[in-house]
Amino acid sequence: MSALEPHDAATGADDTVPPKTPVEPPRGSVLDSAHRALSIGIVSVVLLIAFEATAVGTAMPVAARELHGIPLYAFAFSAYFTTSLFGMVLAGQWSDRNGPLAPLATGISAFAAGLLLSGTAGAMWVFVLGRAVQGLGGGLVIVALYVIVSRAYAEHLRPAIMAAFAASWVVPSVVGPLASGTITEHLGWRWVFVGIPVLVVFPLALALPAIRRTASGPADPSAPVAPWDRRRIRLALGISAGAGLLQYAGQELRWLSLLPAVVGAAFLVPAVRGLLPRGTVRAARGLPSVVLLRGVAAGSFIAAESFVPLMLVTQRGLSPTLAGLSLAAGGLTWALGSWIQSRPWTEPYTERLVVVGMILVAVAIGTAPAVLIHAVPVWVVAVAWGLGCLGMGAVISSTSVLLMKLSAPHEAGANSAALQISDGLSNVLLLSAGGAAFAALGGGAVGHAAATHASAATSSHPAAFAAVFLPMAGVAAVGAWVATRLQPSRKGAEIPGQGRGGQ
Repeated sequence: MSALEPHDAATGADDTVPPKTPVEPPRGSVLDSAHRALSIGIVSVVLLIAFEATAVGTAMPVAARELHGIPLYAFAFSAYFTTSLFGMVLAGQWSDRNGPLAPLATGISAFAAGLLLSGTAGAMWVFVLGRAVQGLGGGLVIVALYVIVSRAYAEHLRPAIMAAFAASWVVPSVVGPLASGTITEHLGWRWVFVGIPVLVVFPLALALPAIRRTASGPADPSAPVAPWDRRRIRLALGISAGAGLLQYAGQELRWLSLLPAVVGAAFLVPAVRGLLPRGTVRAARGLPSVVLLRGVAAGSFIAAESFVPLMLVTQRGLSPTLAGLSLAAGGLTWALGSWIQSRPWTEPYTERLVVVGMILVAVAIGTAPAVLIHAVPVWVVAVAWGLGCLGMGAVISSTSVLLMKLSAPHEAGANSAALQISDGLSNVLLLSAGGAAFAALGGGAVGHAAATHASAATSSHPAAFAAVFLPMAGVAAVGAWVATRLQPSRKGAEIPGQGRGGQ
């Protein structure tokens, strides 16, 4: 009897097992005809942000010294993140209601305007204001990009586009510090800021038409447009105001600073409870831990990295160019870490990969201040930061992909905003803490001594830098534990989609 014939003669039932149809692998790529223009456009937007981050970070110590703003050095970084928090919440609602096109265009324009304002500043407070305007634009842009990815790319393509985002940091990480340092030394730091906005033109010209075709409008065009959630807007203002007040209190270091610190906390606590998924603070399994890990990883790493160029310039006498180049290898290893997480074979091991990534981050941050000992060669920072960036590439891309996987289409904007809020808020709080510790241990005198060409002994305040790096290494180590809780609970008690609040 043939294997294709019925074999149950008694019942006449046809128990033939049909041949299995081969399962075809998902088709398409991020550079196929349907996605090419969009992919190139949004990756170019990330390229713009990458050039800003690497170039501006290299020029920042010189700008702060010239504007007599070393005591506000951390503020120049955290002002960006403070206003970006409001931009993130605004972009989340805006994208869910009307699509990501308008917030992206508005954000890129504000980003460029902030760069121009900082580049033409005559005082440190104007410089910080420009960074704040830039941060508002950056907050709008980053959430809009995540919504675009969640709408325009199938799930199997998302790791690849996130890896492309990471890869777009490679060239800026290598070229940015060198170009910025050279321009700073020969033309002046202002040209670094006013030159970057030229890069805005290409992303706008290429990305916006592609977004209009593939990801514009609300997620469900047939559904009525939801009204603006005014409560979330108020919470967004609260989280920005609270973060700003805490940053101010941390910089002043006076008893009177307790008042803005208490007011800031009063704004911040309810805003965090209302804007982040329920269970984020206690590292509940699933989406809450994904959101928390993003903040722990980004905050500890950025807070430490912000002080690396200043440490190398003031403590080891490097030029701004060489100080920036010490971080250049990080772009390559960050892209490598992101590429590794995008490989299909790593999917079953995502949690382990992220744990290893956080361990690398903690080790890198803890190793960097070793160069405060003059017998330790400065290349130790470059090697350590390369390993840290390898870990960050795996962690940041993995959390982005996990967020999209755990989010319903109509929640993509709000959840992307929550991820970025965790990122930005952690940056503000940890930069505030690091800046306060730095100032309390004489960090302000570091820039003054360097600016007046004082002796190395006069300008040496290694404890001020150690007080920034070592606590951040501890925070990153906590992140390794949080990384063990990324999978949703089987009991369903902590599965995403159960609302917000009740941290």
